[in-house]
Amino acid sequence: MNFSGILIGSEDPARLAEYYTRLFGEPGWSDFGYTGWMLGSGSITVGPHSDVRGANAQPGRIIWNIETPDVKGEFARLVAAGARVIAEPYTMDGMPDDSLIATLADPDDNYFQLMSPMDVSAM
Repeated sequence: MNFSGILIGSEDPARLAEYYTRLFGEPGWSDFGYTGWMLGSGSITVGPHSDVRGANAQPGRIIWNIETPDVKGEFARLVAAGARVIAEPYTMDGMPDDSLIATLADPDDNYFQLMSPMDVSAM
């Protein structure tokens, strides 16, 4: 199997599309109320969903990650574009100093993180 992307359902997908366009640039597609971007080999799509109302009441339940070798630089760029900061870049206990994570949120309170690339073969 290959995990290929995430769909974020929203009561107001146009607001999320405008937000993520500020962060990631023009979308790669926008059809039938769904708007999406390729980030590396995975995609993020926002669109309507009948089961979703208002903000995410448990934003830490699902957190999607974006790997970058420049967490601090991308963090500054995304914050300047309007991303809401949940946690500034930090190093988790027991990890090397260059292993950074930063947590951000969209207008519906969905969390996403910038992360230093991880060597999963060493795990």
